[in-house]
Order: sequence, then C-alpha cells, then structure tokens
Amino acid sequence: MEDRPRMTVNGVVLDSPDARELAGFYRRLLGWPTGADENDWVTLRSPDGGAGLSFQTEDAYVRPAWPAGPGDQQMMVHLDINVDDLAAAGEHALAAGATLADFQPQEEVRVYLDPAGHPFCLWV
Repeated sequence: MEDRPRMTVNGVVLDSPDARELAGFYRRLLGWPTGADENDWVTLRSPDGGAGLSFQTEDAYVRPAWPAGPGDQQMMVHLDINVDDLAAAGEHALAAGATLADFQPQEEVRVYLDPAGHPFCLWV
C-alpha cells in the first residue's frame, strides 16, 4: 500500500442560481442545521457527523435534464438518500418543494428533482 496523506470528504457542493434558496430546500427536506450562511455560499451540517452539503451560487448555472438527451446539460452528481418509508418520504419531498421526475428507472427507487433541477434518489 502506498503512502498518502490522510484525506476526508467533508461535503458535496451543488451549484445553483441561488445558494440560499437551494439550501433552504435541503434544510426542509433533511432537517439539517445551517453551518455557514453567506451571500453565495451556504453549508448544511449532517447531524450524524457525516459529510455535509454546501450550496454555491453560480451565475452561469444551467439546469440539468433528467434523463439527459443529446445536447442536454447532463447531471454531474446526484444524491442517494436512504429512507424508511418510500411513500412517506416522497410526500415529504414534494411538500419541501421537490418535483417527481417523469422518468423512473427502478421500482424500488424514486427520482425527484430539487428546485434547481438536480436529481436525487429516495430508496429503502
């Protein structure tokens, strides 16, 4: 095994046209507390100590298409969120401001879109 410095992933950053708006959606969805809250940068902290989420305002943001076709802006990352009850979690996601994606590739997984168009998956 090669020597390497210790590295820890402490978060995932999602670009959006409005960092605060997207952070607000994920705060409602996940119930996570806010860490940093600046004009163009907001972080949410995972209460279990795992990796958090950060949101960055990007003036040139292009909403991804799901599923992407030729010439479409493809998603660059998506979140997989484990839930106890798929139907209840889906209703909660909709109430928080998500949209159910038209394309659903698996029976046991539900794909939703956040307000900036990033797909995320709920699964049991």
